[in-house]
Amino acid sequence: MRLQFILSEIGIGIRRNLSMTISVILVTAVSLFFLGVALLLQQQVELMKGYWYDRVQVSIFLCGQDSEAPSCAGGEVTQAQKEAILAELQSETLQPYVERVFYESKAEAFERAQEQFQDSSILENVTEDQMPESYRVKLRDPEQFSVVADVFAGRAGIEEVQDQRQLLERFFTVINRVQWMAFVTAGTMVVCAVLLIGVTIRLAAFTRRREVGIMKLVGASNVFIQLPFVMEQVVATLLGTLLASLGLWAFVELVVQGVIAENLPFVSSFVGSDFVLTLTPLLMLTGVLLAAVSSLVMLRRHLRV
Repeated sequence: MRLQFILSEIGIGIRRNLSMTISVILVTAVSLFFLGVALLLQQQVELMKGYWYDRVQVSIFLCGQDSEAPSCAGGEVTQAQKEAILAELQSETLQPYVERVFYESKAEAFERAQEQFQDSSILENVTEDQMPESYRVKLRDPEQFSVVADVFAGRAGIEEVQDQRQLLERFFTVINRVQWMAFVTAGTMVVCAVLLIGVTIRLAAFTRRREVGIMKLVGASNVFIQLPFVMEQVVATLLGTLLASLGLWAFVELVVQGVIAENLPFVSSFVGSDFVLTLTPLLMLTGVLLAAVSSLVMLRRHLRV
């Protein structure tokens, strides 16, 4: 009987404040959607770091015909200089740091560039002879880049020593900034949701003040009186969580796995819809706690029982 009464009160409360309930659902959905996007970005960064950091290399670009670096004042790298550089890379001094060394010729560099920029006009005026030769060095520990850089920086025949990890860090920095923007947006929307729940509770308490007074006179407990108000907001936030989860699923399937994956083929892997399924219980718990805590705090202020 009590359960039936509580369910009836929840239905009545939602119908009486339907517009406010819909607002709570939508604001909750938007805030949890942005929270989910931030967590998706965090997971994506971890996936990419785990893949790329294991494959990161140090590139030692050799002087070419048009190199303008001070170390290339003597012109294009000579065969003797290339052999000296390779010998240094394979020496006992660098053996603890260097795992493998690959030589990339001009032809190989040009072929790789054509594969990477096949749909671009970047290479229209570039010839094979203009491509730089290089040694690709796989380090045992990518953090030890400075050891290799200190040995070869400024040496005759070497135009530049480039750490691919630094390029990746710039990319990950951009993603991290977008992630924090999503967190800030989610936090702002959560505050809006809390304020909206407060307004909804206050309105519901005012419109049902007579029923509350009668329930108090007949000996109903505070928990019994407050429970329908709390459950109304819990139901609204659960519906908002469902909308947020559906939005995240659509975002992953249509945007991440669709548009982004097709245009960024060099990225190893992307988060999938299975991560959204894993994330949904967390979003539901967040929504329920948000509704329950906010409702109880507001009820203490606006519902005198």
